[in-house]
Amino acid sequence: MKRIVIYTLLSICFSGFSQELHLPVFTQYLADNNFVLSPTFAGIGDNLRIRANGLTQWVGIKEAPQNQSLYADFRIGSRSGVGLSLYNDSNGNTFQTGAKFSFAHHIILDYYSKQYLSFGLSYNINNFKIDINKFNTTHEIPLIDPSITNNRSISNNNFDVGLLYRNKGFYLSFNAANMLPKTKDNYLGIEPSLVLNYQLYSGYVIKSSYNRNVEIEPSVYYQFFAGDKRSTTDINFKYRRYNSYDDYYWAGVSYRFLNDQPFKPLTVGPMAGFKKSNFYFGYSYQVTLNQIAAYNSGTHVITLGFDFLQGISDCPCTQSPVHD
Repeated sequence: MKRIVIYTLLSICFSGFSQELHLPVFTQYLADNNFVLSPTFAGIGDNLRIRANGLTQWVGIKEAPQNQSLYADFRIGSRSGVGLSLYNDSNGNTFQTGAKFSFAHHIILDYYSKQYLSFGLSYNINNFKIDINKFNTTHEIPLIDPSITNNRSISNNNFDVGLLYRNKGFYLSFNAANMLPKTKDNYLGIEPSLVLNYQLYSGYVIKSSYNRNVEIEPSVYYQFFAGDKRSTTDINFKYRRYNSYDDYYWAGVSYRFLNDQPFKPLTVGPMAGFKKSNFYFGYSYQVTLNQIAAYNSGTHVITLGFDFLQGISDCPCTQSPVHD
């Protein structure tokens, strides 16, 4: 019974991250996949870039949240990019699927100092569903409500907008997700209509003065939810090492906390990956540091990637953001 109570409470607390018309953000964006966070990153690079993510949260707890997502973006012309995101998210008896269609435009602020500004826009379509076929009776609820005779679902449309500033190895991204209020249905009367959330992502790629093939990248990711004023921060650190063929491997660590409790982390965990030719692999593990830690073995995220259609940009504002 204690396990059920803890799981139920945490599901309620964390469902806002995964069931409010946006994907749950863990560490997918650190796996060579900044497009997860903002449409402004679409088209930065020399390839058609595809990244697939598989996420299993709270391993060891029955029907814990799971997520699968696919991202693809590529450059069009010399200064623009387009992208597509598809995802499927499940949390107990609730399921969410959706897609994002993104466009970004990149401009040069100063050619010699490598300062660039990017604008991004995404159109989002999302479907939320409750599967009644998985409803089970319990001691407290011996009968299922006979008025519930079919699955309940609702669809929503929304928009994201973003800005990205880059200056050599420094980057600062601002994104406003879900600009429009969410349509509510009567059977979900307690769900929030305001699902706007703001995201800041900033970091710096530092090249080693002793070895030109080594980079370190500290970064910070901040997310604020306008509906209930809660916010979180990730503090990240990555080490990246290239070889003579521009393949590389990397390793890092991420630390997430509620901003009113900075020394009580929600999660902390290592990550690692590599890129070999056109293939990319990344893995991250997060330990949950709260009451649920005794009932699960953590959260696992795997990223697989493929780069196609190699074509070096003739405009620096869309060239690869790392190892220039």
